[in-house]
Amino acid sequence: MVSDAWKRPLRPLVRRSPALRSLAAEVRRSAARVRSRSVTLSTDEMAPEQFLRTAFNIVLNRDPGANEIAAMLPALESGELPRDEFVKRLRGSVEFRFRVPFEKATLPHSLHMSRCEFIVSLPRARSILDIGGSDVNNVEGALVAMGYPYQFDALTIIDLPSDDRHPMYRSAEQSVIHSRRGPVTYRYHSMSDLSGYADGSFDLVYSGQSIEHVSEAEAGHVLEEVRRVLRPGGHFALDTPNGRITRMQQVAFIDADHEVEYTAAELDRMLRAAGFEIVERRGLNYAGESAARGAFDWNEAAANTGVFSEAEDCYLLAYVCRKPA
Repeated sequence: MVSDAWKRPLRPLVRRSPALRSLAAEVRRSAARVRSRSVTLSTDEMAPEQFLRTAFNIVLNRDPGANEIAAMLPALESGELPRDEFVKRLRGSVEFRFRVPFEKATLPHSLHMSRCEFIVSLPRARSILDIGGSDVNNVEGALVAMGYPYQFDALTIIDLPSDDRHPMYRSAEQSVIHSRRGPVTYRYHSMSDLSGYADGSFDLVYSGQSIEHVSEAEAGHVLEEVRRVLRPGGHFALDTPNGRITRMQQVAFIDADHEVEYTAAELDRMLRAAGFEIVERRGLNYAGESAARGAFDWNEAAANTGVFSEAEDCYLLAYVCRKPA
């Protein structure tokens, strides 16, 4: 586009400077106010072109080009392309996935999205034990809320009593919930005590961001108990911070409640010592350039949402293991 040519040399400078990014955002807002003939409270009230421009700026963080307007505006004006579908098309674009990255302040949100991708990939199971699986925002529990895709006969969630948890994770205690995937039963006790569960009673045990909250000796006991309660051929899945990367981020643990943040090599040894076969060894949020330099880059870790094969170079470790048949 000829009209945008003058902007191209400035874009790298703007991306590197928070002050220039803020100024550019204010310029875009001012331009949008000038283009708009009226103040609107809802996207449904906007004129089609104003809606199109607003959607591009919110979802893709840029103005649409003239060719994009020419291609899309007639379908919006005629109603052939519903507005909600238009937004979903932008969200489903390669540009949104790879060129609108999470940044430092939103690293926790990026990690959450990566964990959702990991959970979606877990094996199908009828009887599931989730260690530490409460979700303060969803009574169905973290596994269901984060996308576990299969129907189950029973999901048991173990967590500490609410008063024993960090204030950030406290929530009303539940008993039995009928979730969209199946019945969920809550049990409140230490993850280290699985004595109340029979041998071979679960097809899948999941431990999401929990094993780092107990000592290494206690974690070894938990792994032995997990193996006991799994049926032969059953799966154990876990995700946890990668100590190799988190040690570059800061000297202290990334969470004051953590007892250990393991490296991939350390977890490999522990899992095999407990009698597990490692089926998949993945990483969440790739930070390979940070690892190569030995200096943590918040923006790199945040931008690389997803599941990666190079586990040692990722912010979180994610394993799927099997109890031998």
